[in-house]
Amino acid sequence: MDDLLTDFIAETRETLDAIAGELVAWEADPGDRTRLDAIFRFVHTVKGSCGFLDLPRLARLSHAAEDVLAEVRAGTRSPDASLVSAVLAIIDRIGELTDALESGETLPDGTDGLLIAALQPGDEPESEIVAAQPVATSAPRTASRSIRLPVDLLDRMMAGVSDMVLARNELSRALRLAETGTVADVAFERLSQCVAEVRDAVTRTRMARIDGLFSVLPRMVRDLSSQLGRAVQLDIDGSDVELDREMIEMIRDPLTHIVRNSIDHGIETPEDRMAAGKAAAGRLRISARQSGNQILIDAIDDGRGIDADRLVAKAMAAGLVTQEQVAGMTWQRKLALVFLPGLSTAKSVTDISGRGVGMDVVRANIERIGGMIDIDSRPGNGTRLTLRLPLTLTIIPALIIGSGEHNFAVPRSAIEEIVRAGRGDVKLQLLGGGLVAHIRGRTLPVIDLGEFLGNERGAPPGRRPVLVVLRSGAGEPFALLVDAVLDHEELVVKPAAPAIMATGIYAGTTLPDNSRPILLFDVAGLAAAANVKGGGEEKADDAVVHEIEAARVPTLLFRDLDGVKRGVRLGLVERIEDVGRAQVAETAGQLNLAHQGVIAPLVAGGPLPAEGRLRILQLGDGHSRISYAIDSVIDVVELPNEFTAVPVPGPIAGIILLESEQVELLDAHWLFASRAKARPRRVPTCRIADDRDPWSRQFLEPVLAAAGYRVLFGQAEDGEAADVVIGGVGSPEPCIRLRAAAEAGEGEGGSIWRYDRASLLDAVAAAVRHGRD
Repeated sequence: MDDLLTDFIAETRETLDAIAGELVAWEADPGDRTRLDAIFRFVHTVKGSCGFLDLPRLARLSHAAEDVLAEVRAGTRSPDASLVSAVLAIIDRIGELTDALESGETLPDGTDGLLIAALQPGDEPESEIVAAQPVATSAPRTASRSIRLPVDLLDRMMAGVSDMVLARNELSRALRLAETGTVADVAFERLSQCVAEVRDAVTRTRMARIDGLFSVLPRMVRDLSSQLGRAVQLDIDGSDVELDREMIEMIRDPLTHIVRNSIDHGIETPEDRMAAGKAAAGRLRISARQSGNQILIDAIDDGRGIDADRLVAKAMAAGLVTQEQVAGMTWQRKLALVFLPGLSTAKSVTDISGRGVGMDVVRANIERIGGMIDIDSRPGNGTRLTLRLPLTLTIIPALIIGSGEHNFAVPRSAIEEIVRAGRGDVKLQLLGGGLVAHIRGRTLPVIDLGEFLGNERGAPPGRRPVLVVLRSGAGEPFALLVDAVLDHEELVVKPAAPAIMATGIYAGTTLPDNSRPILLFDVAGLAAAANVKGGGEEKADDAVVHEIEAARVPTLLFRDLDGVKRGVRLGLVERIEDVGRAQVAETAGQLNLAHQGVIAPLVAGGPLPAEGRLRILQLGDGHSRISYAIDSVIDVVELPNEFTAVPVPGPIAGIILLESEQVELLDAHWLFASRAKARPRRVPTCRIADDRDPWSRQFLEPVLAAAGYRVLFGQAEDGEAADVVIGGVGSPEPCIRLRAAAEAGEGEGGSIWRYDRASLLDAVAAAVRHGRD
């Protein structure tokens, strides 16, 4: 019985939040029979389980709600606001009783009768039941088959897979040093693909649809808007996006706080909105989408917005910033002050907000899991908050940096830009006993990593150090002075030894493919340990600063296979990885790379080695991808956007002078135009009516398949419809008739000679176009 009760509590808790959202959406559209049926099934299931488990209070409440919903389904009652509010109150009580069952507490049942009485038409409950506001939400959930697994079991599985990834990296290093033959390389690539598939599968077991987080929002918005006298329309998008289960729980409170702030601080009362020329009902949009290896969650309202100047005045009055610090702040930097602890934009303290506690905690919680939060707002035009979250907590993209003889990793999400010290617009200066960097009109504090860690510098003579501009936990940027930027990698992160983690500057440890463990920096902890306060900005014209920033492009420098130094825009590089030479083959007149179950075009700027491994730049435009084989990565630099163009279109766009050395720049537009494969939305289908004709299968089918058509055989009848039918009689699809002789005979007018390839393909294409029109 204990196991059954545990399962009942878990299942009831999982569906309660979703049903609350369905109720609010059903209230906005009472004719939605699908949502009504989903709510009825829930209370019916609870009633049945309660009778079996001997839970009379839950059975009585659910039975009453079921009876009322049955009347609505039968059409004898209409779902007005009082009925929906009464059903919501009973569902809330079911949730309270479920929690009490798990904790062993006993709740008084004195108000159960009032809740049941409120379901009757014409009766008013003694307790307050909040009136409903129309909202919109996502589509109802689709039931899926699933099993329950303990989270610690998934954690152990992920730990095991992480160990497999590390072991694979060690093996990769050993194979490169041993220079083994093709057979070993092919076997290793198969092993790598299997490990990647297992890792992705285990990662997906930890993933959950974000609609479990979004489903509670309609009820929350409904209750808050009623309590505050607001009319709010909620739009939810992206509920099918998947995120790590643990991360969903960690962002639940921050997202809740953001939504409450949007309604309390952002959206005005209907009277104020109409006076400002807006619709009486405000709009709040919550959306989620995947962008590369990040999940972006937007919270956008069309309320009063944030006055950054007023925010600055409050911060100065509270002693959180000085006049000197705000003198050169941009609008975005002023808006970021909302994340300072103790600062609130509320005019008065309410039960919901106004105490200056919350937004700083929101930002700290988001950055604790490797994410970031951006804010954009204009007075009168609403506010947009964007949460940038990693897909998983265990495998993160990172930048490998070098200081002396040691290497470290920095989360890529915390990096703003990478510049080289000593350039004309990047200068280092000793000021007040510490280093500061002047980078295009702004001054940033600098942490000399070698000095901070007590390492001796190991940079080559004459090599200028690199500044990695980071954003700390408080949102203030600073620069990290390192000897070199080495590589970008996807790293498996594990906790380091307790003594190391106790320093507060490391987030964990990882083992890259060179088998030497490296430590991952906690950017906020590093800034705190180095006592970085955050730099101000020198007074500079914003237009000039933006023009300078736009005129320089982060560029990856590399040595090509022909020995020439070349560069490509860093934004095009999705990742850098090593593959086996055996994975490359020349097919259909061009080089192709078979990697991770996908065949992609490969571009080589020189002769490929006969065996061994290749270093590949994976270039992407957001829709397609090509691979570019190189010899080695040199550096990441910022180059001017102006260069000497090459007059003849080709793989080289132009030449630029870098430290007295000519560097060729790749023409990404030409590369993708000539090599990338477009993704067809739908493959046209041809049906060959006579499935018994050997000629059709041996001669005709290969010609159609090579032209890009999907070929079916036989009559359609109950099967799949086709865009065009060849040789069919009496078919509703467009029909093309073939003849055996070159010259048309009697009764063969309008037919095509079966060996006239050009006319046949033209006729098929015309039939497909006609069908689409």
